[in-house]
Amino acid sequence: MATTAQEDHSEHRLEELAEKLESGALFQVGGMINALCPAEISYVLEALRPVDRKIVWRLVDPELAGEILVELNDEVRSGLIEATDIQDLVNAAETMEADDLADILDDLPDVVLNEVLRSMGNQDRQRLETVLCFDDDSAGGLMNVDAVTVRSDVSLDVVLRYLRLRGEIPNQTDSLFVVDRNDVYLGVLSLSVLLTGEVDKTVKELMATNVEAIPVSFSANEVAILFEQRDLISAPVVDQNEKLVGRITIDDVVDVIRDEADHSLMSMAGLDEEQDMFAPVILSTKRRAVWLGVNLLTALLASWVIGMYEATIEKVVALAVLMPIVASMGGIAGSQTLTLVIRGLALRQIGKTNATILLAKELSVGVLNGLIWAVVVALIAIFWFDNRSIALLIGVALLINLVCAAFAGAVIPLLLHYFKIDPALAGGVLLTTITDVIGFWVFLGFAAAYLV
Repeated sequence: MATTAQEDHSEHRLEELAEKLESGALFQVGGMINALCPAEISYVLEALRPVDRKIVWRLVDPELAGEILVELNDEVRSGLIEATDIQDLVNAAETMEADDLADILDDLPDVVLNEVLRSMGNQDRQRLETVLCFDDDSAGGLMNVDAVTVRSDVSLDVVLRYLRLRGEIPNQTDSLFVVDRNDVYLGVLSLSVLLTGEVDKTVKELMATNVEAIPVSFSANEVAILFEQRDLISAPVVDQNEKLVGRITIDDVVDVIRDEADHSLMSMAGLDEEQDMFAPVILSTKRRAVWLGVNLLTALLASWVIGMYEATIEKVVALAVLMPIVASMGGIAGSQTLTLVIRGLALRQIGKTNATILLAKELSVGVLNGLIWAVVVALIAIFWFDNRSIALLIGVALLINLVCAAFAGAVIPLLLHYFKIDPALAGGVLLTTITDVIGFWVFLGFAAAYLV
C-alpha cells in the first residue's frame, strides 16, 4: 500500500508540474522543485521532455545543482551540462565531494575542470586524485576519502574534544576509524560507545576489532553484498598494505543496488540504463535496431528449422497449430532457470562448489515439469484433434524441450560469467534461440519420422 501511495504521489507531482509548465507559472514550478531533495529533483528531470527539462533546470537552486547532477543518469546529465553556463558549472562542481566529482568528471568541459582544479586546496586535490586512481565499479571508486580517524592510545575525552574542534563530521558517520601512526587500520569506535563510554577510558579499550575492512579492489557488487550481510551503515576501505584510504557509506551502496537492478532489467532488452528515456526518436531507433537485428538472426534460424519440415507441416496441419506451444513452454521454463542463476551469480551464491548441484536440481525440475505438462498438453491435443499419435508426439517433444531448457538456462549464464560476458545482456537471446530451435526440431523431426 505504501508503494502504491508513493507511486500515486510521484505521478500527481509530475502531472501538476506539467500543468504549471504549460500555463507558464514558472515561479510556482521553481517553488515546487526546490522544495524537493536532490534525488527527487533528478527523478523529475529524467521524467520530463528535454525542452521542459531545460526550463526546470534553470529554476533549480544553484546550491543544489551539484548534488542533482550526481543523481542523474549519464545522458540526461550530459544534456544539462551542455545547457548550463560555465560559471554555474564551476560553482556546482566546487560544492561536490571528491567521490561525487570524480563520477561526473568526464562530462565536464575542460574549462570547467581546469577552473575547479585551480580553486581546490592541496588536500581536496589529493582526495580527488586518490579516488580517480580506482575503477568506478570498485570499492576504491565508490569510497569517500573524508573518513574521521583517531589513535588507539588516546582517551575518549581527547576524542570528544577533537570532534568539537572539527565542528562537524561527514554525513553518514556512525563510527570513527582507529589507525596507528602509519594509518594502518586497527578497528572502529562507534559513536554510541564514544557518547556513552567513560571519558577516561582509552580508544583501545572500547574499540571493536572484529569489523573487517573492505579491500580497495573489491567490486561495487561485492561491497553491496557485504553491506547487506553485515547490516552496515559505513565501512572502512583499505589498500593492499592495510592502510585506511577511505570509507563507503550506505547511500553509495543504495545507488549501486539501484544501478545494478536497472542494468539487469535494461540489459535483457539490449538497452543501456544510462540512456535518456526521452532521447530523440532517430537516436533511440538506431540503438534499438542493433538488438532487433540480433533477434532477427535468431528468429531466422528457428524459421530455417521450420522450413526444413515444410512438407510435413503441409500434410499434418495440426502441427502448425501446436508448434508454438512447444517453443513457448520451453522458453518460459528456461527463463525461470536463467533468472534464478543470474541472480545467484550476482549475489555470489553460485560457484565451483555448488554449480553442479544446482544443475542437477534444475534438470530434475525440468524432468518433473516436463512429465506433468506433457500429459496435460497431450490430453488437450487428444480432445482437440482426436489423434493419439499427435498427442504422444507433442508430449515427448515438450518433455525433451523442457529438460533442454532447464539445462540451457543453468549452463548459459555460468559459461557467460566464466568468459566475463554479462549474462543479463546475452543470456536471454541465446536461451530463446536454443529452446525455439530444439523445440521445433524435435517436434517436427519426430512428426516427419512417425506421422508422414
